Amino acid sequence: MAQYNVAWSAQSNNSSESMPCGGGDIGLNVWVEKGDLLFYVGKSGTFDHNNAVLKLGRVRVRLSPNPFAANNRFSQQLVLNDGYVQLNGNAAGISATVKVWVDVFRPVIHVDIASNRAINAEASYESWRFADHVVKGRENNANSYKFAPQGEVKTLKDEIRFDGDAVTFYHRNGPERSAFDLTVQQQGLDSIKSQLFNPLTNLTFGGTMAGKGMKPAGTSTGTYLNTDFQGWKLVSSSPARAHSLAIYLHTDQAASPAHWQQGLDRVKQDATAHAKTAERTTQRWWNDFWAKSFIRINAPTDSPQWQAARNYQLFRYMLGCNAFGTFPTKFNGGLFTYDPVLTDSTMRFTPDFRNWGGGTHTAQNQRLVYWPMLKSGDFALMKPQFDFYLNTLRNAELRTEFYWHHKGASFTEQIENSGLPNPAEYTWKRPADYDKGMEYNAWLEYEWDTVLEFCQMMLDTERFTGEDISRYVPLIESCLTFFDEHYQYLARKRGSKALDGDKKLIIYPGSAAETYKMAYNSTSTISALRTVANRLLDLPDTYLTPEKRNAWRSFLNRIPAISFRSFEGHPTISPAKLWERINNVESPQLYPVYPWGIYGLGKAGLDTAINTYLYDKDALTFRSHVGWKQDNIFAARLGLTDEAARLTLMKLANSPRRFPAFWGPGYDWTPDHNWGGAGMIGLQEMLLQTDGRRILLFPAWPKTWDVHAKLHAPYNTTVEVVLKNGQLESLIVTPESRRADVVNWLK
Repeated sequence: MAQYNVAWSAQSNNSSESMPCGGGDIGLNVWVEKGDLLFYVGKSGTFDHNNAVLKLGRVRVRLSPNPFAANNRFSQQLVLNDGYVQLNGNAAGISATVKVWVDVFRPVIHVDIASNRAINAEASYESWRFADHVVKGRENNANSYKFAPQGEVKTLKDEIRFDGDAVTFYHRNGPERSAFDLTVQQQGLDSIKSQLFNPLTNLTFGGTMAGKGMKPAGTSTGTYLNTDFQGWKLVSSSPARAHSLAIYLHTDQAASPAHWQQGLDRVKQDATAHAKTAERTTQRWWNDFWAKSFIRINAPTDSPQWQAARNYQLFRYMLGCNAFGTFPTKFNGGLFTYDPVLTDSTMRFTPDFRNWGGGTHTAQNQRLVYWPMLKSGDFALMKPQFDFYLNTLRNAELRTEFYWHHKGASFTEQIENSGLPNPAEYTWKRPADYDKGMEYNAWLEYEWDTVLEFCQMMLDTERFTGEDISRYVPLIESCLTFFDEHYQYLARKRGSKALDGDKKLIIYPGSAAETYKMAYNSTSTISALRTVANRLLDLPDTYLTPEKRNAWRSFLNRIPAISFRSFEGHPTISPAKLWERINNVESPQLYPVYPWGIYGLGKAGLDTAINTYLYDKDALTFRSHVGWKQDNIFAARLGLTDEAARLTLMKLANSPRRFPAFWGPGYDWTPDHNWGGAGMIGLQEMLLQTDGRRILLFPAWPKTWDVHAKLHAPYNTTVEVVLKNGQLESLIVTPESRRADVVNWLK
């Protein structure tokens, strides 16, 4: 992996020129500016009462005499294989090495300093939440209120204090009215509020910073970019050739601050007990992470192909930093957002800001972050995303029962981390007689089906690994049940029959992504229902009773057929049977190609699917590589090698920022994680596709691209290949018995 390390020989101008570092569920933005080492601290699940994701602060380290005083004798490197950032400086005869790393197995950040001569170290914990802050205008886009705040919105101050020889800091959601409380009231659910999962109540997050031989040295004030801050300073008692700093973090829905403190104390005790082995075990985890899967394109380092492969690994590293999070990696920046003014000069907000919400879940974007983890073998990383739905399942079922008196989980698009619709998207100014279970929103109305992609990922995890997914099967069944029961319910409200003349469901009103609205028999929905139901029935006998199998076979028979249309005499897949308007720029007419795999190489109807890509006027108008666009993936799935290569190289090209994988903002924010995820998927699908037991090798891979890759396939299979000069030099399939299922598609 050393060829893909990112190395800089000059210091950074600001936080937009930071480098990601992390592990477990912690992400740092690390940079050196004007001789000071700085890093922002992000952590999974740090939601305030407004449901914004808050940073845990910024740390500034200053050395004296300062080896980083000379910018021209400086280096900073992300060492991928071992998962740390290393900095080297040399000035006035003082040379020093600083290593920044995060314990993968414990929420602890380490800064280790070694120098050739004794120097002093100073570490400041810096916070912009030293006082309550009124959130106004577009700054509310970082929380659940977005464009529709109700009254004054405040980010409340943190508790920060010197605690012996340490600085302790935390943010606590207390008795104030939260976004969850407001959402429940808005949506008329107060009578069942006590039954609802509430992820915000008593949530407390923060930590403590301490250094060996360091003592408190007072506070300071300052301004970074447009944000005022206060600093709590620790300084070394005496000069030394080695200094170490540790930040211990803890998050919990604690009954009181004292209970949270007890949890933090346990983190410190555990870290102390494993102090001698923590770095080694963390490096071993990263070593195993990189050995598990990779794509290395052998080309000159200034070529688009090499850059695409490098950026694939860099983005996978960023995803690996939330391996053990309690909440999924957010599509709109993950753990690595920084001062927003450096993304949009009009957004002079605090470093807590990210566009499109913190605790709000946008499944249409999130899915692209998680699909690539199957072929990269990062199955453990998918658990936070799966558990997001599992934790909110009961809320989704309760709202269905409450509003419509039938069964099934209604997961809307733009849901909160409670599983309830986002209040801004649900909308405050609604017609009095409008269905209270619905979002009153032109983009989101009747968009229920995005959860089904995560259901499919759960089913694919079982097929890839053989892992027992019993805990997720009730979720999958409940999501399918909703469609069956709700669309029969709607049909009975309109007339005397629950099904059409062919005894099929009438999926109206529906939605084909956010694009084709008020759709009748949306193709993306039909493809999702058919694929997930079939895969549910493919599970081993232990998962479903005979009665349930019969019930799901009957459901399959009620799913209507996909519709078609033509352009210039070319038959194509239609986005729906009918629709009223176009609202966005997605291409759901190609979802039967990806993710649902109904059409593909070696399958019936491939020519129609290719026609859709080549001739559908909407799909051509929408085509792009930016953000969450999937055109590179569609092209790969259809075997359109040149087109897949063109779009994937654009998708995985260096970002305009200093760190090559900080893409965006695209349609969302920076770093744009659905941009990176779609790039990863495209490169994977060019190399390897699967269909049942079939493994298609090089289905859309240019012969001229030399590559060494290792990817995962269903049935506990890995495929490692070396392609050189257009020839397959090596193929290692594990287990060997699966070699017979490999088809070399290279043309």
